[in-house]
Amino acid sequence: MAQSLQSHRKDEHVFLAEKYFQAEASAGFDQVRFIHNPLPETAVAAVDLTPGLFGWRWPFFINAMTGGSAQTGRYSEALATIAKHCGLAMATGSQSVALAEPALAETFARARTANPKGFMIGNLGADKTLAQAQTAVAMLQADALELHLNAVQETVMPEGDADFHWAESIQAIVVGLDQPVIVKEVGFGMNREALAKLRTLGVQYVDLGGRGGTNFALIEGARRQDQAFADLADFGQTTVESLLEAQGSELTLLATGGIRTPLDVLKALRLGASAVGISGLVLHWLIQEGQAAAEAHLQAWQTTLPKLMAMLGAQNLAALRQVPVVLSPALVSYTKQRNLPLP
Repeated sequence: MAQSLQSHRKDEHVFLAEKYFQAEASAGFDQVRFIHNPLPETAVAAVDLTPGLFGWRWPFFINAMTGGSAQTGRYSEALATIAKHCGLAMATGSQSVALAEPALAETFARARTANPKGFMIGNLGADKTLAQAQTAVAMLQADALELHLNAVQETVMPEGDADFHWAESIQAIVVGLDQPVIVKEVGFGMNREALAKLRTLGVQYVDLGGRGGTNFALIEGARRQDQAFADLADFGQTTVESLLEAQGSELTLLATGGIRTPLDVLKALRLGASAVGISGLVLHWLIQEGQAAAEAHLQAWQTTLPKLMAMLGAQNLAALRQVPVVLSPALVSYTKQRNLPLP
């Protein structure tokens, strides 16, 4: 069967995401410093990293990337196998293409086949109906569903949408779906006003999806024939700025965007995230080094995180949130201009 334009776009996204991958991300974690306590009074064996979220064992997960073409379906299957071996939750890429072309549903479903008992998160745009959300969940036997917000991506995308009325659809899905719904930005961050609005819609779980990781303004800009929107390459709030925007929020927060090290994970958790999503880095490992190496990297993180927690004197994630941090002058200025509390 000839590949459709929408399915081909999935392959383009992966190619361009890898092309623009940056080993040194700009999500703002370098502007957050833990204060070292030379008397931590804890031990690695006593550390509990359980996040208290969806029954997960680890406070990080493999976030949305793949599915929708033969190639990305293979990546999705490999990522699901890695997730199974590491005991991690996993989200697929947007399933919208499979709603339009049901034959492509298999490229998503193979993730569930590879990891039949793992926590699997489906993914749709926030403009979809409850019925479409239920179809996406059934496609994966998903345990939860991400609804992604991607106004910047759609603006830059040559064939992108131009209608961003999403609140009504989000509310209908949150109210009507049996599974938990995570509202997710795709890499341009959140602000406190949007978070407050989402709460009025009944949303409980938000992935802040900050700038600093996979950049869909760059990716979609590369697919254009012109240079329109080139100035959006650094648009939006970083992951750290988004976490600062969320201080005091009653929502359960996930943080994705530019996570490059286990210390980044702990900084995001310290700033209020309940779990941390890793996307482009895992895909980069998979493409460049292979499945076994990607799995080994994640297992190394699982070994490193308890050691870092003990070093910081934090026996669990609640204690981690009490570890003092200092922010760079730029972040302090940001909090003042936005009238945000310091973490």
